[in-house]
Parts: sequence; structure tokens; C-alpha cells
Amino acid sequence: MTLLEGAATNARMIRRLVVLVAALAVVTGAAFGGKATAATPSPTKGVVVVNTNLALENGAAAGTGIVLTKNGEVLTNNHVIAGATTIKVTVPATKRTYTADVLGYDIVHDVALLKLENASNLATATIGNSANVKVGQPTRAVGNAGGTGKLVVTSGKVLALKQTISVQQDDGEVAQLTNAISTSARLVPGDSGGPLLDKSGRVIGVDAAGSTGTNAPGFAIPINRALTVTKQIEALRSSTSVHIGATAFIGLQVVSATNGVGIAGIYPGSPAESAGLAQGDVITSVDGTTLASFKDLRTALFAHHPGDSITVGYTDALGNAATTTLTLASGPPQ
Repeated sequence: MTLLEGAATNARMIRRLVVLVAALAVVTGAAFGGKATAATPSPTKGVVVVNTNLALENGAAAGTGIVLTKNGEVLTNNHVIAGATTIKVTVPATKRTYTADVLGYDIVHDVALLKLENASNLATATIGNSANVKVGQPTRAVGNAGGTGKLVVTSGKVLALKQTISVQQDDGEVAQLTNAISTSARLVPGDSGGPLLDKSGRVIGVDAAGSTGTNAPGFAIPINRALTVTKQIEALRSSTSVHIGATAFIGLQVVSATNGVGIAGIYPGSPAESAGLAQGDVITSVDGTTLASFKDLRTALFAHHPGDSITVGYTDALGNAATTTLTLASGPPQ
């Protein structure tokens, strides 16, 4: 079973998180089509295609988004935009593509809120109430299946509620997606961030995970939970899991080290280079807080924003302890 990320190109053909349940498998296969009835809005109304450039990884990825406001607020999964150096969002109905800015994201609940530049009069999705979802009710899932840029609709029903999924991320860390809706509607890479709809065409969830096999379930984040996060972002209220605005960037390629975070490389022109850090150094602290792993470094940077100054403690390749102060730049979302 796998947690869906966008279908990617170049160095990373498919970016994904892996669900650790009974076995590990890769999501493959094509989605099957479904049709809206005359009594319901089009299932693709307010659904957009998200494409990201992963310049630091020499790759690209694709996913889906849900339009919340006419002026271009778009809901998607955090894992769709994680690592993105640029984000482009296309409205399939009009073929118009917008540059998207990240208003904020939640790394625990896998939610991100984007704002499309110079957008107006966009068609918006019809939002439902996930508190009313029942096991057995019909569902349809909409997404950019396979990253082709074309929206695909699949049909199914709700299999279970309040599901918890353990996931292994690209960096090897294991996290959990909780309170998920399980559906028999088929989900594949590229569907992440798209809507799970009820029979009336209202959004009840945000597509996030899929699996292989006969009658394999997919998983969606309840829309009520996702909207709680978006309102927190709109209110500019950060937390230990919610980051507001641009992400701080230090400019390092890292490796594991015995007493900190080893530097495997430095991005040219980055704050790390300007501060005199070099390949072979080991970062041991940030602002006096000891680091034991890359996760510690990422956590330290999560609370900061571009323009902030931090003090980095490190040991150089000769074993000498030193400190340096640097000003953080703007980088890709975590």
C-alpha cells in the first residue's frame, strides 16, 4: 500500500511515501472513468492540475488541487509541493496556467494552501461536510492520474472511517496520517490533492493515498480537518506542524554523522557558502540547540523564515569546533 504523491519526471520518476501496513508495494495501474449525473455539478468543477519543479533534486512532480476561492486559493497535499522550487497550477477548463505561491503548509496533516498569482473569477469546488460521511455511501475521486495533465474520475464507496496509516517518507522518516477516510474509488500517483466527492458532488475529502491489488482501498483526508488547517494558515497562526509563508533555506546537502549533521555539499550562492561552511564539516547546533540528526536540523529551520539570522555550531574537517552566523534565504517547502 502506498501514499500517493505526484507522478514525477527526470531524476525521480515517481515521488511517493510508502504505507507500512502488511506489505510494501508500489501504486501502479490506470484509473477508470466515471460520469456525473445531470442532478449534480461536474465532478471536475474547481479541480486543478499542480506541477512542481524540484530543481534541487533535478526533477519534477505533479498532483492535483481543489479551488477554494475565486481569487485563487487552492487546497492540496503538503507532499505534492514539498521540495518544490516553483509551482504551476493549470485550470483544465480554461487551459490557463498560473504561478502559485505557498501561503502555508502542515507537515503532520499533509495539507498545503496555495495562492494563484493574478487569478480571478475561478470556478470553485462545492464543499461538503465530512462529519456526515457514512460507511457504504457512494464516492467519486478526481485527480491528475499519472501526471498526464488530464483529470480522471473514479467511482467507489466509503469503506471505513478514522483510519490511521503509517507512512515512510522520501527521507526515510516514518510518520502517520490519522483519521483518514478509506474508499474503494481507485487512486494512483498524481491524484494527490484532488477531491473525494459524495454523490451530490460535494467535497468530503482530499485524496492522499492508494494501494495495489483487487478492491484495493484509497485514503483521503477529511475535508473538515483540511479546512481547519487552511483557516489556521489564513489567520497566519503557525505551530509546531504548521508553517506560514516562505520556507527558510540554508543551502546544504547532508549526510548522517556521529555527532551531528554532516555536510555532503554546499549549493553555490547559498547562505551556507556565504557563512564559510564546507563539505566535510559537521553541524552540531543551531542557536545553541544540539543537533543529532537531519530531522533536528529541519525542525530548527521550520520555525524560521527567510531573512532570519541563526548561529550555527559546527566541527570542521580537521576536528576544530567553530560557530558562524548566517542569514537564511528562501527555499522549497519541507
